[in-house]
Amino acid sequence: MRSESEINHAVETYSDMIRRVCFYHLKNQADTEDVFQNVFLKYMLSSEHFYDSEHEKAWLLRVSINACKDYLKNFFRRNVVPLEMLNETEAGEYENDHEVLEAVLSLPVKYKDAVYLHYYEGYSAAEIGNILGKKENTVYSLLSRGRMLLRKKLGGDGFDE
Repeated sequence: MRSESEINHAVETYSDMIRRVCFYHLKNQADTEDVFQNVFLKYMLSSEHFYDSEHEKAWLLRVSINACKDYLKNFFRRNVVPLEMLNETEAGEYENDHEVLEAVLSLPVKYKDAVYLHYYEGYSAAEIGNILGKKENTVYSLLSRGRMLLRKKLGGDGFDE
């Protein structure tokens, strides 16, 4: 179990990133907060030894992505229809890119994770490979195919780097 200072430092350092990743997967603020709390609970109870801050960050990202996937697989969650459809806003910094973000979120999961981590979180292909447990060249392929799908969805060639 981690000390209070370690937990406080991790929350201060990584909370925004974890919330963004959770919101990107869950598309709902309330669900995001639930999973966010579970991620830091797992962190608190974990006995994992981190070699540096990048290792800790990658571990938190992987736990966050897995927690979101587990949450979405939950039987109750899949078989309940909300009483009201609320129009929730996306994270503040992406408001101008609403159409692009929607297109990214509509990609198949294997492309969506790689594209999001690269363009929205700024990770390199090698880092994404470590986070997702894939080879670097596989990540390049996922990014290329994801860009191609986005180009088709959004129309045009103006989305290359």
